[in-house]
Parts: sequence; structure tokens; C-alpha cells
Amino acid sequence: MKFKIEHQIKGRVRIHICQKRMTCRQADQLEYFLSGLEGVTAVKVVERNQDAVICYNGDKLAILKAVQKFSYGASEAPESYLQNSGREMNSEYWEKMVNHVVVHYGKKLFLPMPVRTVLTTLHSMKYIWKGIRTLAKRKIEVSVLDATAIGVSIFRGDFSTASSVMFLLGFGEILEDWTHKKSVDDLARSMSLNVSKVWLVTEGGEVLVNSDQIKPGDEVKIHMGTVIPFDGIVTAGEGMVNQASLTGESMPVVKREASYAYAGTVVEEGEITIRVKETSGSTKFEKIVTMIEETEKLKSAVESKAEHLADSLVPYTLAGTGLTYLLTRNVTKALSILMVDFSCALKLAMPISVLAAIREANAHKITVKGGKFLEAVAEADTIVFDKTGTLTKAKPTVVDVVSFNGESKDDLLRLAACMEEHFPHSMATAVVVEAMKRGLVHEELHTKVEYIVAHGISSTINDKKIIIGSHHFVFEDEGAVVPEDKKEQFEQLPEQYSHLYMAMDGKLVAVICIEDPLRVETAEVIRELKHLGIHKVVMMTGDSDRIAANIAQKAGVDAYYSEVLPEDKANFVEQEKKAGHKVIMVGDGINDSPALSAADVGIAISEGAEIAREIADVTIAADDLREIITLKKISNALMKRIDRNYKVIVGFNTALILFGVGGILQPTMSALLHNTSTILISLKSMENLLEE
Repeated sequence: MKFKIEHQIKGRVRIHICQKRMTCRQADQLEYFLSGLEGVTAVKVVERNQDAVICYNGDKLAILKAVQKFSYGASEAPESYLQNSGREMNSEYWEKMVNHVVVHYGKKLFLPMPVRTVLTTLHSMKYIWKGIRTLAKRKIEVSVLDATAIGVSIFRGDFSTASSVMFLLGFGEILEDWTHKKSVDDLARSMSLNVSKVWLVTEGGEVLVNSDQIKPGDEVKIHMGTVIPFDGIVTAGEGMVNQASLTGESMPVVKREASYAYAGTVVEEGEITIRVKETSGSTKFEKIVTMIEETEKLKSAVESKAEHLADSLVPYTLAGTGLTYLLTRNVTKALSILMVDFSCALKLAMPISVLAAIREANAHKITVKGGKFLEAVAEADTIVFDKTGTLTKAKPTVVDVVSFNGESKDDLLRLAACMEEHFPHSMATAVVVEAMKRGLVHEELHTKVEYIVAHGISSTINDKKIIIGSHHFVFEDEGAVVPEDKKEQFEQLPEQYSHLYMAMDGKLVAVICIEDPLRVETAEVIRELKHLGIHKVVMMTGDSDRIAANIAQKAGVDAYYSEVLPEDKANFVEQEKKAGHKVIMVGDGINDSPALSAADVGIAISEGAEIAREIADVTIAADDLREIITLKKISNALMKRIDRNYKVIVGFNTALILFGVGGILQPTMSALLHNTSTILISLKSMENLLEE
């Protein structure tokens, strides 16, 4: 590729691509290529003037050499990226704006007054008819104000004012439509870039690949608790599928061979293999756009209130216009009121603020499914945490090995690892991992190993029966005993840990102390949440009381509940809501799903079960609870922005009305200032809420 350097400073270079014309697709291809280069921090390609601005912190010469080697034909930009970049949409709206301005002023320069009068009259019919239709529906909305202002100007023979008003209204409509659509597309694009992974069935077995690599006809395996990513026919397996997101039915349905599976539904039990029918038409981008555009689901109470207020102010505007005319007998002053309405700014700025907040949250790897959930987070005063996998890492680790037969800790751990390596549960994994850390190589000393579900393991080594497992299994089921001289030591075992007991020939030989460590950031997060307005922090877990008490103390929660069932968590949330509290539930597992659904806001941790993420209102993708702090800050800042926007809109537009009535501003100037303020407020609302 040929190019020349137009301008450069340290860390930034602007190049001009030497070609006749650059299409939107080519600009996207180049931008994708440049953004993937090592050392490049930011890229902007402008197709209109064929320039590319590259910000970098690496080797500039290497970047420029890479650009030289680039070709559109060899570009590997994903089709989903090219289709959903938003560049064509921006180009389309830019052309609309330019054409709108050129046509308006072209008519003024080149057409005689009689022709302009006829065209203005014909053009006015569109607005007047819209106003009449609104009145016919027994509604008094902004279209009535516009129709009245234009109609009165035409009636007075003031075609210049009518033309200017329609020009400004048209220009404002284009800008408003562009601003809103850009907000939706920016949000959808940022969310769709988080490409999910799926299990592709191949001749060599299952392979984990990006979902955008899947083509129609491919077979994909869907495991229990996983969302079905594509529409398709079930070719193998059997499962119970929750289709609530699609059909609204609460009971799962059976899917077996030859059944049709729908994208977005969840496999609750079993596992199935589907042959993908289509990937286009059900892409993540399109689904997200659809979700965003389902405004009733997205709207917060504040948004709805703003819209209601905006519409309710229209009759007062009309009444003020009539009263002004009656008192002053001045049509110009009366028209100045009609040129200003509160509705446009309120109806545009509020949703854009919410969309910008959702987009900003997504930049922090937080997916929010609607504006009402951000409002609920801002208003929340109670937060309930699951323990395992939420406040803790759900990765048990061995803390200590206590010997009861005089053998060394390493020898006992080696023996335990030799038995536990055959069974893939978290406690067993903790033992095996610790043995590996200590470099303890173990040989297969035992005979056949027997695994007793939810209890432990039994085997024979050197004609001696050895067992390892829970207290119930070792002491009650198998009848093992603690050596007499070791009973005091047994009584002093640290209670804050989970215990794995190992016995040989009916006598206890070792106790392995295991803990599920608290996330390092947990205590800090809880302190910060209280600072941000959360008054009550609760932990709920199915674990024993002694373990729960230890974690609760370290975390700094206000209250904890141990040995609870999934329905207990949901019941607690419902009770708190009935008591008048706004409740956030944070969890990661299938057992947390009822509570996540019951809460005002359900937050799922990314590493947890996919069904929990599907049910939750908010998903935290980063493996860090600090993202909850970020979410709370964004939500609080959003409510402040909405309140500030409301005050500015009402104050500024009220001032315009007063200046118009006072004869200081002409109707066309009022309309210009009103539309300009609406766009400026909307653009300001698109900015990030948190300081960098």
C-alpha cells in the first residue's frame, strides 16, 4: 500500500493513503489491521479524505513497514466486524445533513420567491398533517406545537419563517436520529466484540473455538447449564431446555434427536449436540441491537418519568402561546413559545445517558441488560453475596497436613494424592495440586480404588485398608478411631478450615486442612460499597457455620447465614424487598439462580454457571469483585447526570420562552437555540461518566 506521512509528533502519526477512492469497507479493513499491530494504542481511519491517524507507543518504523505490506485482498478482518462497524451509517447520516443544508440554501439562492412560496407551502403540509393526526388520536404532543407554529407562519404570509422553522426541525430530526442510532450501535458493537466460545464437534473430538468461526452445517455440543448459541437440529443426546427467554414458559422442555433447538435458550439438564442451521440473522450483534431497542425493558423509571413530563408540558406550552397572544396581540412573541418545547431534549438526552452508561459499563467488562437495572443499583441499600465462587475463589488449597501416626507430612500428602488423583472434585484437586507444588512424586501403590459418592475413597495399600474422606465417612460409616494419645491434638484442629480425614486399618493417620481462600479484594470491596450507599451487606452459604463465620469475619459483612438452601436465599431476598429495601444479589452458581431472579438486580460472576449469567440482570466478566464498585459508581453518576440534564433542559428552555415573550429573541432564533441545546446536551450525555 502506498501512502505519505502528512503529520507526525511523538506517539502519533497521520498518513494519507494514495488511492482514488476509499470505500467504507476498505476503511474498516484498514482500521482493523492497524488496531491489531503491536505497539498501536488507537486508530482512526477517515474514508472521506483517505487519512489514517495512528497513536502508538512502540516502534513507528515497524508500524509503517507493516502498512506498506498491507493489501485489502489479504485482509483478515472478520465479516461480523465489517458488517457492524457503523461506518456506513455515519456516512449515510453525514450525507443526509449535507444534502439538507445544500437544498435549503440552494432554493434561497437560485429559486424565485413565488416558487419558494409554493414549495414551502407544500412542505408544510407534512408537519400540519402530522399535527392533525396527533389531535385526531386525542393527544397533544410536540407535533401539535410544530404544526401550529408552521401553520400560523403560513397563514400570516411569513413564508421565510415557516421555511426556516422546517429547515431547523428537519436538521434536528436528522441529528437526533443519528445521535440515538449511533449510541445504540456503539453499545451493541462494544458488547458483541466479547466473542463467546463454543464446543465444535470434529472427527478428532470436541474443540473449543470462537463462536464467530461456526458455519451452517457445523455440529456444536451444548453441555448442561450452557446457553444454546445458534438455531439448529438436535443430532445427538437428550436434555431439558429452558425456553423462558423465547416463549415465556417456565417449565423446561425435552429436546432429543431431530428436535429443533433455539438460540438463546438454556440446557438445564443433560447435554445435546446440534447441527447449526444458521449463524447470520441470529448473530450476537443483531440480538444485542434487538435487546437494546426493546425500550420498555430498558427504560428506567427516571426515563419514563421524563417522557411523561415532556408530553404533559405540551398543553401548557399551547396555553402559554394563546395567553401571550391575548395579552400582547403580538404573533411573533406567541410563536417564540411554540418554537421551544421541553420534549425533544428530555426524550433524547435521557435515553442517550442510559445507553452511554451501559456502553461505559461494558468497557469495564460489565454487561448490563437495561437502564432500569442501573437505576436499581444506584438506589440499592442491601447487597447479598454468595460465598463459594463469589466472595471466595472456589479453588480450595491445602493449608496444612496434621500427622497422627508419626509419619512426615510429605509422606502422608503423597499417599493422599496417590488416591485422590483419580477423582475430579475440588477437594481432591487441591490435594493433588499441593503434592505437585511440593514435588512429591507418587507411585501407584494401591489396588483398586473405590469411590463413594459425596463421602470418600477406599483402597488397599500393602494389605492395609486406607480410607480418605469426610468426618461422617471415616468415623461413622467406616468406624475409624482417633489414637488415644492424639485425642487432645485432634480436639485442637483449626476450625476455620475444611478437614479431609485419612485413616489406615481403622485408625486416623492424617487430617488435611483445606481452605477456599477469600478473594484478596473482598474486604476492600465491601468497605467501598458501604461508602457508596450500601447499608447492609449479607453473606449466604450452604457451608458449615464455623467456615461461614470465619469468612464473614474476614470479609467484614454485616450478617451471614450458613447451611442455607437455594430457596432460602431467594426467600431472604423477597423478605428484604417486602421490608422496603432495594436488593442486589451476587452469585455464580445454578443454586444462586432463584435468588438472582428474585432480587431487584441479579449480578452473576463470569466464571460461574452460564445459566446464572443468562438469568442475571448484570454480568461481571472480569474476575475481580472491584467491578461491582465500578458498576455502583457508574449507576450513581448516571442518576446525577440525569438529574443535572433535567435541570439544564427545563432552565434553558424556560429562559428561551421568557426571552421570546419579552421580544428579545425572534422565533427562528429561539428554534435554532433550542435545537442546538438539545444536540449539545445529547452529545454531552454520550461522554463517559467516570473520570479516567
